[in-house]
Amino acid sequence: MNLTARHTSLEDVIAILSGTFIVAQGVFFLQQAGLLTGGTTGLALLLNQFVDLSFGTLYFLFNLPFYVMAWQRFGRQFALRSVFAGAMVAIITDNIGHVFSVDWLSPVYCALIGGLLMGVGMLMIFRHNASLGGFNVLALFCQEKFGVRAGNVQMGIDLSILLASFFFVSPWLLACSAMGAFVLNLVLTMNHRPDRYVVCY
Repeated sequence: MNLTARHTSLEDVIAILSGTFIVAQGVFFLQQAGLLTGGTTGLALLLNQFVDLSFGTLYFLFNLPFYVMAWQRFGRQFALRSVFAGAMVAIITDNIGHVFSVDWLSPVYCALIGGLLMGVGMLMIFRHNASLGGFNVLALFCQEKFGVRAGNVQMGIDLSILLASFFFVSPWLLACSAMGAFVLNLVLTMNHRPDRYVVCY
């Protein structure tokens, strides 16, 4: 099956832009409550608390090795689309504060809405032959190579990173972060299945 027959180039661009915008909103909600998540997003959120670099800068730097992996494994088009998607998430997230701010949000709400938005946005990006880089690339590789659902692989990685963050955040925020990661990966697991939607690399 070739998905290029399903989506035009314009549709791909609009979908990737929409997906990255939605993902950035999800990251923003996690930031507002001091929550973490898995993958390179979680690593960037965590390190952002200790170094004088923006989330977007850290996020893009962490993803660079995975863009190389994407190029080698999935080809130039997939890699370039992924670089574009990752760069847009970095830029949008770093600039949301200029147009939108909140005084207080419940960590539980932020976990739920953040995980849901990120999952939906990533799903849109996946379905248009791209990723956000990072462990998404590894998850997609495992799905293609071994038939393991991308959401399941991502969930295992995310939970491992959250457990490693135990000494840096309170147990309550860690629990909320885990809930958000679970919601994110549940969206992917339920909707990004190799037997229902074949990705053409």
